[in-house]
Amino acid sequence: MRDEELLQHAIKAAQEAGLLLMERLGHEHKVEHKGVVDLVTEADKASERFLVERLHAVLPEATILAEEGSGTDRAKGLRWIVDPLDGTTNYAHGYPVFSVSIALEQDGAVVLGVVLDPTRNECFTAIGGKGAFLNGQPIHVSSTEDLGAALLVTGFPYDVRTTERDNLTQFRRFLKTAQGIRRGGSAALDLCYVAAGRFDGFWEESLSPWDMAAGVLIVQESKGRVTGYLGGAPDIESGHILATNGRIHEAMQAILVEIEKEAGLPSLEMRRFKKK
Repeated sequence: MRDEELLQHAIKAAQEAGLLLMERLGHEHKVEHKGVVDLVTEADKASERFLVERLHAVLPEATILAEEGSGTDRAKGLRWIVDPLDGTTNYAHGYPVFSVSIALEQDGAVVLGVVLDPTRNECFTAIGGKGAFLNGQPIHVSSTEDLGAALLVTGFPYDVRTTERDNLTQFRRFLKTAQGIRRGGSAALDLCYVAAGRFDGFWEESLSPWDMAAGVLIVQESKGRVTGYLGGAPDIESGHILATNGRIHEAMQAILVEIEKEAGLPSLEMRRFKKK
């Protein structure tokens, strides 16, 4: 099956999962705690069951990695990477900022990405080498060149109350450097907003592959730049990411590198090891 056909199947699956989520938005939810502030609702699970079944039917030979329990490790071949509800805390409180994220990985490289915001009917898509789109229209990163004029976005780890590593130091430094910072609550949407030029830069750590797989490709295909905190090619398994319009990337990265050197905290590599 061609990439364009797979993309249309992924879009349709995301839209139907989005409808399922919208039907339950604002209702009382059965909330479970995976951690102190890490929630899962029956809507997450229902959306995931639907997506796993639908995507398996589309591409039976592909494995599936999904947030709420369906999953395989990275391997050769095809793998769907699915977040059935990115922004569960928002959703559980009735705050309408959340998304459905679907990516397709081939031999360890993400080749297709879909992020749907069902509340705004905005669908961000990308196929490797073919550009990024919002509802079928091309999107590009912003032209902001000065970090002091940039609008940034981030999120905070679910174990922020207990971990030695968090991004609060980075938040304070960027707050005093950039024009502003927002915290949306859906990393997938944050990345897409960088791709669409609504934000100029995004950084976060303690992420999982399903949080960023689709969004990373969409930023790259919108002519943005994505790396780890300390540089290098982005690794969706690493947990940490820096995504920008490219023009402010080095300035943001310099701050992140400086903080890493000053902090004396467990390294990013040790942080990654502890998560597994």
